[in-house]
Amino acid sequence: MKAAVIAFTSNGCGIALKVREALSGDDVTVQCKTNHDSDGIEHINCSSAEWTRRRFSDSDAIIFIGATGIAVRLIAPYVKSKDTDPAVVCIDEHGKFTIALLSGHIGGCNRLAERIAAGIGSVPVITTATDLNGKFAVDVFATDNRLRITDLRKAQETSSRILSGKFIGFSSEFPVSGGLPDGLTETDSGEFGLRISYDSGESPFDTTFNLVPEDIVLGIGCRRNTDPEKMYRFITDLLNGDGIDPCRVGCVASIDLKSDEKAILELASRLRCPAVFFTSEELMSLSGKYSSSEFVKSVTAVDCVCERSAVKAGNGTLIRRKTALDGMTAAICKTDFKLRF
Repeated sequence: MKAAVIAFTSNGCGIALKVREALSGDDVTVQCKTNHDSDGIEHINCSSAEWTRRRFSDSDAIIFIGATGIAVRLIAPYVKSKDTDPAVVCIDEHGKFTIALLSGHIGGCNRLAERIAAGIGSVPVITTATDLNGKFAVDVFATDNRLRITDLRKAQETSSRILSGKFIGFSSEFPVSGGLPDGLTETDSGEFGLRISYDSGESPFDTTFNLVPEDIVLGIGCRRNTDPEKMYRFITDLLNGDGIDPCRVGCVASIDLKSDEKAILELASRLRCPAVFFTSEELMSLSGKYSSSEFVKSVTAVDCVCERSAVKAGNGTLIRRKTALDGMTAAICKTDFKLRF
């Protein structure tokens, strides 16, 4: 997890350092916006609003040490969707309360707030209804099991039905370990239900909420300034030809030389998944047999960017090796997938 912490007062700086200690093992950056004693914490050299804007695009979690009102005003312009927003936590400057403010389930904010609270000795403040009532939360289940939520409105309807005790069917193409939680009934029919499968279009229930395993990683290589639309058509044609629902793509990967390549970044955005990039050293450190191109190696220091990137990001099995078209290359890696309640 990549987390960014900002404090607005001297007391807050002390709490920020405790937060960093509580999150040891994660990538945590601590900064402050105060003219007073900062305990040696780096001062930000931009406005708080600009700092927040940047963190929404480059961080998994944002932690404000200060008044909740400050945090709300700063994040308000950038809040978009519960399936894309980072977790946002707010802690008062004395560390009495740790508030899960945004992306409680999908973004992992509730668990993050509980983890921080345990580490700094504060009271976690969790306000999501399913958590307060000790009920099954479908978005937490999906996040824990790397399942794509295909319809946020149906996710909300699931939570509403759980809380009101209405019928929810459950059907899965895959074996599931752990007991079925209260509120779900194992069946293949009914007025409303969850269906877990590789096909986002299945509809065994009158109203079906589909959850799709994100078990596919795309490794991508391309010439500089490749047309994004051309890249998207290339990849969707490959996926369709292999019978892979695009909803299954959980990650797009490439070499760090391409970290600003518009075609790759837009591909990830359209597939609603992250783009990750690796150094040539990281890619060449992988063992195994890969396709090889002396030309590609002369440019990137890697013999095959797409295959190595896919395996590095997915740690799985290549199910499509390097496929090339008009200066674009792609490889597909399938990762292990298991379901558990």
